[in-house]
Formats: sequence, C-alpha cells, structure tokens
Amino acid sequence: MAIILREKQPSRTGAGGAGFVSTPKMISVVVVTWNRAALLRNCLRSLRNQRGVALEILVVDNGSVDGSVEMVTSEFPEVRLIRNQENRGFCAANNQGIAAATSEYIALLNNDAEAEPGWAAALLETCLTDPAVGMVASKILVYEDPSRIDKVGHLIYPDGQNRGRGTGALDHGQFDRVEPVLWPDGCAAMYRTAMLRQIGGFDEDLFAYGDDAELGLRARIAGWSCLYTPRAVVRHHRGSTMGLRSMRRLHLIERNRVLLAAKLFPVPLLLLNPFYYLRRLLAGAQAAFSGTGETALFPGWRGKLRLAAALLWGDLEALTMLPRTFAKRRKLREIRKLTGKQVTELILSHRIGLRELSTQAALR
Repeated sequence: MAIILREKQPSRTGAGGAGFVSTPKMISVVVVTWNRAALLRNCLRSLRNQRGVALEILVVDNGSVDGSVEMVTSEFPEVRLIRNQENRGFCAANNQGIAAATSEYIALLNNDAEAEPGWAAALLETCLTDPAVGMVASKILVYEDPSRIDKVGHLIYPDGQNRGRGTGALDHGQFDRVEPVLWPDGCAAMYRTAMLRQIGGFDEDLFAYGDDAELGLRARIAGWSCLYTPRAVVRHHRGSTMGLRSMRRLHLIERNRVLLAAKLFPVPLLLLNPFYYLRRLLAGAQAAFSGTGETALFPGWRGKLRLAAALLWGDLEALTMLPRTFAKRRKLREIRKLTGKQVTELILSHRIGLRELSTQAALR
C-alpha cells in the first residue's frame, strides 16, 4: 500500500528553481529511499541547488523507520512524497514515481548520490539533441574519491552480467565527450517519458540490481538510443544500500543476470550463456588467487563458500521464474525494432573484457 503524503504544490520558482513549475521542458526527478536519512538529505539539497531547468522532485519511501519521512516533510516542502508501508524494492518504487511524474522527461537519482548544480540541465540538453535519444547517462564519480570513475554508462558480458563502463579508473579526461553508450546506470539517469510509455517501466520481478540493464537493453531493442554526457556529474557512495558483502545483493545480481538473458537475448547467444558463465567463473577463481575482484570481499574458504552459495541461490531462484520470464519475452514482439542479429551485435560491441570484469567486480 502506498500513501501520497503531499500532492504537487504549484509555484513560480522560475527556470532555476526546484519546485513544481508547468513548463514544457520540466524534468521530474524520482528518488527512491530506504533508511538513509542523512544521505537522502544531501541528495535533496543537491537537487534544490540545480540550475537552468525547473524540477519536479518525487521521493518514494520504501518503509523507512529512521525518520526519513519526517525529515523530508519538515525540510523539503517542495517535494512530492509517496510513502510505502513496506520495502517494495527499487523497481516497483521507481515505477510509482514514474507513474506520478508529470513531465516529458524523468530522471532518477539514488538517495546515496549528490548531483552537481548543472546535472539536470546537462541531461536535458543532451536528450534534446535527437528525438531518437530515449536515455541519457551521467558521469558518476566515487564520492569518497571524485578523481575516480564509478560509472559512465554500462558494458555487458555475453552471459548477461553487466558492469559500469570505466569503473575504478582514474578520471583524466578519457570520458569527457558526449558519445553513445549501451544504457545509463539507474543511479543517475534520464529517460524520455514517451519511451517509458511505449516499452513500460522497470521489471518489478527483479526487485533490485540489474534492473537498469534490463530496462536499457529492452529500450535499445525497441529502437531507442542512449547518449552519455560528461557534464551531468554525480558523486555516489558505492554499495550503501545493501553493502558490497551482502549475500542478498549477490543473490539478486546473479538471479537477475539469468532473467535478463532469458528475457532479452537472441536465441543463439542465449544458448551460449552457460559457456560464457563458466568462463567468467573460471576467471573469477583465477582472480581469487591474486586477491582481486568480487572474491576479494570474501576471504578464506568460508567466505568463498558463502559466495558460491549466494550464486547458487540466485541461479536456482531464476529457474523457478523462467516460465514467467519467457512469457514476457514473447510480448517483446510488440515493441521490437532490432533483429536478433542486430541485438547480438549491439551486445558484443559493448562487451566488457573478461579480465576487466573479473578483476574490477568488487568496485560495483
């Protein structure tokens, strides 16, 4: 059950304000939150400081018990607040915000991220360059070390595992140009509302993790493109929601990898999925000996057993969800614009190297 605590409050804040303003190019920003009041406060302050575009800000609270709702109500009267009685997950909560939004463009910002003042305006400017652009990716930096890249768009491995482009690299200008990318990271992204109406929102079966990848690839299959702009800068606290060592996090990532491939991959690539998965597991095992990659977060044989159990848990749960996923796959015919061959070429052209994936996984 969701309760909308505050409806939109019309104001005349002008192009640089953050209140609700009826302007044709207004952006609705959806922030999903769960028990991170201090981080959320800084996130909303960064949105209040946006310049060059009018914003409608929607916060969807997933049953927080740490005073987040009271903080938003008292400190940010311009925000539209939707309160859930339980944690409905990233996907369902974002869909609530998207459904309540009133603008032509919808941006997402994680509650553990802070946007620089020109972030929203840069996303909008980039999206307006071409009506075929349905998504825009931000330049996401590591909060604790903004000289280091968190994500600048996404890459994918042919088994369905996705990873941020540039993750862990020092920022020395190598990503300082507007360019096509596979899809944006849901931490800080913009979507054209017309695109979401055509293809649908987030797949709520995924709950969290890999959801932006599924939505992004589905949009690409429907013929929409994605651009990255280096002027839309965000700083992100990595892994603050569940924690990098969370078994639940690993389970969801693995389960959703399988579901993404089953739903969206062309049949020839899907048949090769076990082969690519085995290669990735072997590369991960090799990385473990050097103390790098995801396995470095789980030291000792007990840690490795916990890691293996989380992956197995994810794979087994994915198997139980395949009938429903295949039914969704059949419905994709209604929006499909790319052929299976074109989808395969798209995935392989944005493929992350196996070595990079296995050694940088812990930076996700």
